[in-house]
Parts: sequence; C-alpha cells; structure tokens
Amino acid sequence: MSTRSRRFFRLLPGLGLLTALATPARAADPKPQPLSPAEAARKLVVAEGLKIEQVLAEPTIAQPVFLNFDERGRLWLVEYRQYPNPAGLVELSRDKFWRAVYDKVPAPPPLGDKGLDRITIHEDADGDGTYERHKTFVDGLNIATACVKGRGGVWVLNPPYLLFYPDRDDDDVPDGDPVVHLQGFGLEDTHSVVNSLRWGPDGWLYAAQGSTVSGDVIRPGLDKVPVHSLGQLIWRYHPETRRYEIFAEGGGNAFGVEIDGKGRIFSGHNGGDTRGFHYVQGGYSLKGFQKHGPLSNPYAFGYFPAMKHARVERFTHNFVINEDDALRPQDRGRLFGVEPLQGRVVEAEIFPDGSTFQTRDIGYAVRSTDPWFRPVDIKAGPDGAIYVCDFYEGQIAHLRHHEGTIDPSNGRVYRLSAANAPHRPTPDLRKKPTAELVSVLMTGNRWARNTSLRLLADRRDPAAIPPLREALHSATGQAALEALWGLYLCGGLDPAESARALDHADPYVRLWAVRLLGDANRVGPDVAARLATMARGEPNAEVRSQLACTSRRLPAAQGLPVVANLLARDEDANDVQIPLLLWWAIEARCGADREAVLALFRGPELWSRPIVRKQILVRLMQRFAAAGSQKDLRTCAQLLEAAPDQGSRTLLLQGFEIATKGRSLATMPDELTAALAKSGGGSLLLDLRRGRPGAIEEALKVAADPSADPRRRIAMVEALGETRRPQVVASLKDLAERDGGDVRLAALNALLSFDDPSIAPAILACYPTMPDDARVAAETLLAARKASALALLEAINAGRIDRAAITPETVRTLSVHRDPRIVALVARLWPNAQGAATEQLRREVERLDALARSGAADRAKGKAVYLGLCGKCHVLFGEGGHVGPDLTSYGRNDLPNLLRNIVDPDAEIREGYQTVQVATKDGRILSGLLTEQDPQSLVLRGADGRDIAVRREDVEEIRGSRHSLMPEGILKPLDDAQIRDLLSYLRSSQPLN
Repeated sequence: MSTRSRRFFRLLPGLGLLTALATPARAADPKPQPLSPAEAARKLVVAEGLKIEQVLAEPTIAQPVFLNFDERGRLWLVEYRQYPNPAGLVELSRDKFWRAVYDKVPAPPPLGDKGLDRITIHEDADGDGTYERHKTFVDGLNIATACVKGRGGVWVLNPPYLLFYPDRDDDDVPDGDPVVHLQGFGLEDTHSVVNSLRWGPDGWLYAAQGSTVSGDVIRPGLDKVPVHSLGQLIWRYHPETRRYEIFAEGGGNAFGVEIDGKGRIFSGHNGGDTRGFHYVQGGYSLKGFQKHGPLSNPYAFGYFPAMKHARVERFTHNFVINEDDALRPQDRGRLFGVEPLQGRVVEAEIFPDGSTFQTRDIGYAVRSTDPWFRPVDIKAGPDGAIYVCDFYEGQIAHLRHHEGTIDPSNGRVYRLSAANAPHRPTPDLRKKPTAELVSVLMTGNRWARNTSLRLLADRRDPAAIPPLREALHSATGQAALEALWGLYLCGGLDPAESARALDHADPYVRLWAVRLLGDANRVGPDVAARLATMARGEPNAEVRSQLACTSRRLPAAQGLPVVANLLARDEDANDVQIPLLLWWAIEARCGADREAVLALFRGPELWSRPIVRKQILVRLMQRFAAAGSQKDLRTCAQLLEAAPDQGSRTLLLQGFEIATKGRSLATMPDELTAALAKSGGGSLLLDLRRGRPGAIEEALKVAADPSADPRRRIAMVEALGETRRPQVVASLKDLAERDGGDVRLAALNALLSFDDPSIAPAILACYPTMPDDARVAAETLLAARKASALALLEAINAGRIDRAAITPETVRTLSVHRDPRIVALVARLWPNAQGAATEQLRREVERLDALARSGAADRAKGKAVYLGLCGKCHVLFGEGGHVGPDLTSYGRNDLPNLLRNIVDPDAEIREGYQTVQVATKDGRILSGLLTEQDPQSLVLRGADGRDIAVRREDVEEIRGSRHSLMPEGILKPLDDAQIRDLLSYLRSSQPLN
C-alpha cells in the first residue's frame, strides 16, 4: 500500500451530540476559502457513537456525484467534472429556470465531443479500509451521472443516452464502443438530468429524472414514436426485453433513488418540510406544476403529497435507509439523508402512514463548520457502513455554477460507521458458485443480498431454481422475499408458482407476487379471479396498494373486479394513496372501456361506500364533463340516472360544476338536460352556465345583497362574469365602485370578461379612493385591454393618477401591448422599466449586508414590517398570504443569498412561482401565476391574489415571463432601522411568542 494512497482521516465520537434543533455552525466569512482534505475532515462533527473517515479525496478523484460497489466490493465513482456545461455544445438560449437550448444533440461516445467526466474504480486490496488501488474504467464522458455493473458489462447514464459498455471478460476495460439502449433524455438543465441508476430486485434498471428537463425517449432501432415526459419522475428499463416505462410521475427535483429491503422506491426533495417522496407503481405525486408542467394525465384530479414531516429547511435530495449493523444499534431502519445546502447528513425515523410513510428527524449524523462541505450522494457499502460523496463547493446553487464559481478539481468520499466498528473484509461474490449465492440471499447484509440477486440474474443458472423454490415456501420474512425475487430473476417463477405466492404468510411476498404478475399486463382467468378475491380480504395496506396499482395494468375485464372489491374496503377511505390509486385505475378505463366503468355503478352496492363517496363520485363526473364531447356528456346523464339517492346525485353535480366552471353549457345533449332537471337542476351557479331563463336575475340579486353570505356573493359575481352577458356589466361596475372587501375584488376580476367602453372611465374615477388591494385588481383590469390600458396611461400622464402607485407587474403588462401610443407612454413614464443593472444590484446587496450587521435589531418590530410589506404574498411561521412561496422552510439564515433574492427577485424564481402572460383572442393581456390547468381552461393568480379563469378556446398565446411577481425596490420605503428589524425577523428560526 502506497503512502500517497494511505490517506484517510477519522473523526472520533464525543465531539457533540446533535439534536433535531441543532444548527450547523457555518463560517461567517461570506467568501470562505476551500480547505485541504485533511483540514476539511477535521471540521466534521459526528453524532455520539459514530465515526467518519475520509477514504478518497483530490487529486485521486474530483467532483464525485454518484457511487456504488461491485461484486468484489470495489467502489465505483462517477466524477462529474464536465458539469455544468456539456462539452462541444453551443448554448443558444437559456430561460429563467436555467433550462438551456443547445445547437445540437451530442453524439454518443466515442463519436461526440469528449468531456471531462469519468468513471473510476477504487479497491481496498488488503481489507484494511483504505482504497489503495485506483483505475479508470472510461473517461471522456460528457455529462455522465451514474453507472452500474451487470449483464456482462457496465450501464452508464450519459444523457441523452443510456449506454451499455460490454466487458465480457470482466477486466475493467470496455470490449468496444458502447451500445445505445435508450436515447432522448433531456439535457436542458445539468443539475436535473437523468440520474441515480440502480438495479431493482425485479431485474429492471431504475433511475430518476429531474424537474427541469424533458424526455422524448426511444429505443434505437425499435421505436418511431418517443415516450414523452416533462419534469420529475422515476423510470425503469428492462435490458432483456428492452421495455422502457415511466414508473411514477412527480416529486421534487428528483436526484436520487433509494430502493429499500422490501423493494419500496423513494427519492428526496429539493423543497422543505419533508424528507422526500414514496413512489408506487403508476402513481402521480406533487410537482412544481407551474414550472415543471402538468401531470401527463389531465384527468388525474389529484396527486400524492410528499411524505409527512415536521417543518424543516430545504432540502434532502438523496437518502439511504440503513438496514445493516455497522452503525449504532438504534440506527437500524433509520433514514440518513444528505443536505447539500446546509452541509449536513440528517438522521430521521421512517414509519408507516397507512399504505405509505412519514418521517421524523432524530438529529444530524454529520455536520461541518466548513461551508464547502456539500454531500450529494449516499449509499450503503459492502461493510454495512454508509458512504457519502462530497462535491466540495463554495456554492451548491446551479445558478451560481453557471457564473463560473465551480471548482472542478476537488471532491471527497467519506465512510460513516459506529465508533467501535472494525473494518470488515469484503467477500468476492463473483467467485462464489450459484449455490453459495443462494445462501447469501438468506443470510447476507443488504449489499450482499442485492449483489447476489444481480449475479443470479446475470447467470440465469437453472441450478438455482430448486433451492430458491424450496426457500420461498419454507423460509419466512426477508429470506422468503429474496427467494421470490431470485426465483423470478432465474426464470423459475411460473404462473402456478406466482399464484401460490399470493397465499404466502409474508405480506411482502404477496405484494411482490401481485406486482410481478401485473408486469406481464395480463394474467390467466384463475389468477384474475384470485386477485379479485384477494382484494376483498387482504389485511395489509401496502399489499392493497399494490393490488390497486396492478389493477390498472390489467385489461378492464381482469382489473375492474379487483377495483370493485378494493372500493368496498372502508378502512382505506382516508388512506393517503389507495383511494387515488383506485381512481386512476378507473380513469384509465373511462375512454375505451367506459361501458365497463359504468357497469361498476349500475347496481347500488358501491354508491354508499366511503371511498366512493369521498374520493370517486366527484372525480368520475368531473372526468366525463371535462372531456366534454357529446358522448361524454351523455355519460354524465347515465351516471345521474344510475345514482340511487340524492346524496350521490349531489356529489355528481359537484363534479359537474367543477368541470364546467367558465364554460357555456348551451349545447348540452337533451339526455343530460333532462337528467339535470330530474336531479334537482343543480345549483344556481349551474343554472347560470346552462342559461336557464331567470338565472341571471336571481344571481344579480344575490350578488347585490349585502346581507347575503359573502362567499355566496363572490361565487355569483364570478359566475356572472363567466356568462359574458352585456346586461350584467352595470351591476358589476356598481359593485366594483361601491362595495368593499372581497366582493369588490371579485367584481373587478369579473369585469375582465367584458370589452365595454364604459368600464374604464368608471374604474379610473374611483381608483384614487380605492384601498391598496382593490387598486392592484383595478390595475389588472385596466391594463388587460388596449383601450383601457391607454386610458390608464393617459390618466397617469395627466397627473390624475400617481405614477408611483402603479405596480411593476402592471407596467410589465402594459409593455406587452403593441400599440405605438402605449409603447411611447410606457417609455416616457417608466424609462427604467427593465430594472436595475446587475452591478447596481450587486452593490445594493453589499450595502444591505453591511447595514444588517451594523447594529442591533428588534425582531418584534421586524415582524410588524414583514406583515405590512411581505405578508400579503408570503407565509412565514403560518402567517401571511399565498401568492408567493412559503418562506418558513427556506434557508433564510444565509444573509447574502436572502438579500440577493430580495434585491433581485427575477434572478432565481422559486419553482411553482413563475409568472406567465396570456394573450386572449378578444384582446386581453393577463399576467399571473399559472395555478391550475386542464384541457378546457387555465387559471392565473394575479398579484392581488385573485384567480382569473380563462377558457383554452379563448387563448391566443401563452408566454413565460422572466419577471417575478415580487417587484424590485421593495425595501425602498423603509429606513435603516426598519430594514435591520425586517432582516432580523426574516432570519429567525422560530416564531415569536
């Protein structure tokens, strides 16, 4: 062992017991300098009873982004040295979300431009815990993010490609050029590209796709039509059958895939207040819809939230669930997650929440006083210890990396274990005969079991089948589950064996038997009947969840009986995931198999079930009404006719109203008109949309009645605006001029639908006396159309309206109009409308930074300033409005970054809070956050917090805006003391008592 290679640094316990409330003591210097590997290791602090060792560092490695271990226990590392810019590509444009457009699609290696990325192998040859042998498997890669061995070579994610490097003789030298198995993964954003490739226990390769890239994936030589995707998801690929599919959609900026000992799939999140997402087959999860696009199914009508957790700072993007004994006894079963922004490894409990999971923080296993410590990947090793990749950067923000702040020359890898854990030599599993690999499945640690499964799949040795079949039926717990997986991978799980496994005592064997059967997309009639029976009596919630997932993959005749029996499981009515999984299984059949869906509801049995009443009926009616064809609307009539009671009909009518908001129903088929009338006609709102005679007059009375419930008045005002009937304009103007509060705001919003020359003079006349919130809504109304925009500008130019009162968002909307008179007036009134120059903003950040540190501050006064200035749009500690992001979980203690976001709000807009501008065919320009969309309509939320519904048929153009709704110069009205107070409150970690 060479002296140079024998360099790892150890931090022993006793340096501090960490609690869930602990905050890492990061250096105060705003521009800290990098430390040497030895110095950085000494800055690490571990929880009591743990130790951390630095096992690799520069110059041996650099920019480690992904690690795993092969069957010999060697550490494989992907070094992301080319990040952030792909080699050989010219960036043509970059949007406000840092999504780039390049001049070409790079060719796969070795044909394309050579990058700096490489895959390296590191070996501890003598078993003392030190890696002293190092070699490069392949270099010259260009944005490579992950690799795994298997099937006679090495699989490499190098977007836009999934590559396979054959290495049949296992000499760590590729046998030739790589084979392209998949192509079409997006390169728009290199901190979101596909990543974290790993084998599942079912022999599929699983990986994640991040939030700000797209996919148009094909299998070269097989596909003509690509599989399109937008944003974050988990995908999988089966090398032998060459099947590619999206496993589950949604999540955060998914950069990590964890598959635990039961085969469950997780990924972290780049937001706060959670440790990540639990993915089930075919599920849809929360995503930043405004930034990352809608779910692929417009009729999903719901999504899973992230795993429940207390409020915490963002983010834990990658984690491992520890299932071995190389850490402390209490650490078994706990989640260890990397927090690159804060430079920590968090430890949390993970425990059931119905069919899914929730988490609770225990403390920090690792933290550092070196702000360059950036843990980005975390895995369990062959010895049971946890290994961590440290990207080692002064900034971990993708925005700053594109400004040239990244240092591609450094990086470290650490090993975390119990303080008294000895170094364990790693067995060389490749040398073991098949019979011994089967034994390892029954007794080994998690790495050994996973690796043995992969080797059995590589070999497909028939000799493994008899002992695995015997173990499946004689073993219990984890050993039985491993036997099932092994039997499947070796080709020994025939239909009869699968059906037998459905009755196994272990719930996870039953779950995986269901899943593996469903992966074939069709089962025999006996198995189909058994699945339906199982759905009626299965005691385990996770197994019922998988039954729901599998029912969607089967033909309607096989899947819907499973659904029907699961709908009758009243104990799942409030489960986080199962009711939605059942809805998605039903929705998948609403097109080609609608008669089979209707057959579910022809009898009275299901209508009274809690799942059906709480979760299905509203969505079912909404689905057909939103699709909106005459056939779909007649299906709505059939559902109303089939409903056995008025309560069920009321739920169906609710779904119908949701789907038809903002739409005319003048062309309803006669069957639906009759069914609605028979069902009580629905509400006054529905009557308005149907055009019932007298409904407008009734609604006008309710809207004008000051004694009526304000919520009902507002609903009527909104619906009257949707009618676009000229006779309602006078009443809406009167409410906008004379009423108060939210009714006035709703009236101003409703007037957006009308191109009436009387509106602008009336609103301009009362504008000076309006409160601030009404002024914002009035500006939105006036700026929307060319004539009223010109009238507003002329009033400002004449001095009748104060120019300083106009919001920046209104100025931006005015600037979109192409009328030369409007263009000239905007240029005259706001010559600097494009905002301050970058250097100006930088100097302002420095000034405010110095000011914040220059004297004492009063947090209580700062809260008052916050509520008046920021609280209209932002929530902090549960107080404030919901226009902008909740600030509670963001890293507010980073003063320079906080100031950059305040001074230059356009520089980095948080996902989900990006402004769009919509031009309509009737001449309106509307701006706001895109909060909802479906095939029929979209909804914008303006700076006043009001929602504006727009029919898709009325949309001429949708444009993204590079501007935040938050204006520049928001601190200008404040004096120095108020600024100090505000910043002190914003940086506080807990609410004031």
